[in-house]
Amino acid sequence: MAVTRRVSAREVVVFTRLFATMIGAGLPLVQSLSLLSKQQENRRFRNVIRQMARDVEAGDTLAGAMGRHPGVFSELSVNLVSAGEAAGALDTILARLSDFLEKHNAVARKMRASLIYPAMILGVTVPAVAILLVFVIPTFESLFTTAGVPLPLPTRMVIAASDAVQKRWWALLGALAVFVALLRHLFGTGRGRLTIDRLLLAIPLVGDLLRKAAVSRVTRTLGTLIASGVSILHGLEVTAKTAGNRVIHDALMRSRASIAGGATIAGPLAESGAFAPTVVRMVEVGEQTGALDDMLARIADFYEQEVDIALEAVVAMVEPVMIVVLGVVVGGMILAMYLPIFEMISAVG
Repeated sequence: MAVTRRVSAREVVVFTRLFATMIGAGLPLVQSLSLLSKQQENRRFRNVIRQMARDVEAGDTLAGAMGRHPGVFSELSVNLVSAGEAAGALDTILARLSDFLEKHNAVARKMRASLIYPAMILGVTVPAVAILLVFVIPTFESLFTTAGVPLPLPTRMVIAASDAVQKRWWALLGALAVFVALLRHLFGTGRGRLTIDRLLLAIPLVGDLLRKAAVSRVTRTLGTLIASGVSILHGLEVTAKTAGNRVIHDALMRSRASIAGGATIAGPLAESGAFAPTVVRMVEVGEQTGALDDMLARIADFYEQEVDIALEAVVAMVEPVMIVVLGVVVGGMILAMYLPIFEMISAVG
């Protein structure tokens, strides 16, 4: 039975690779799409492929058929296929697109895998703290009230936190909702997104990882677009949308304006501060030698390796930090509640 769910990046990667193989073997477009739809387990994706086959059979281009499904195929994929159809090299472009998607998906999987451990620790810490505040702390509080012992500052702070969670949970949820709404508003405005992305890039280790991942992504994307015959002006516009960081997005758009005015790409990239001098210099050499696509591919290969190294460094730092945070929060709360008991024992002794 076919499964109905959102179309994953991995499914698109497999589809593109198989599609490229079929077209390279000489199979017609409609027949290739029909065969791929029959072996697709995801019902939603199967319907998308069938609709694409009908559109192509009705006279539409493959790029036009793909463009009707923006939730499945990115603007980058549509532009590459359009360039391939115009140049009569669809099989080559599809193979290049599948290579790009596989590399991009591999980096994304590594990034997601690095978040599993922190998410697990957070998933343990939050319920543990909630249980302590709601069930354990009130028991100690009633004991201390009955005994009439003076409470040290750490104990009073923990009891106050417990009272807030139990009696003012609605206010805490309201404050959290306001905070989330504020963040969404900031991300929705160009200036707010730029400020947040600048702050993220300034975080030690994490900022370095984000910068390298963004540079790897945009150089791979732009290099693939240019090598496939997409104009550099349109390629920069498409690449900027995939940057994932407003600082780098703005730098690419300034580069586009620079080229439109007869200047070079490298100048605005250097002014942004988001690109290392080595990257800027390599882009400059690529422009001068007419081999910009090859130079961008080399930069992307290098930075994909750098992302792996940066991920290992971040994970190596996060694991002990998360353990220490868990120990300090949970252990600190327990110790705070036992401090009055220790003082009672000391007084009796």
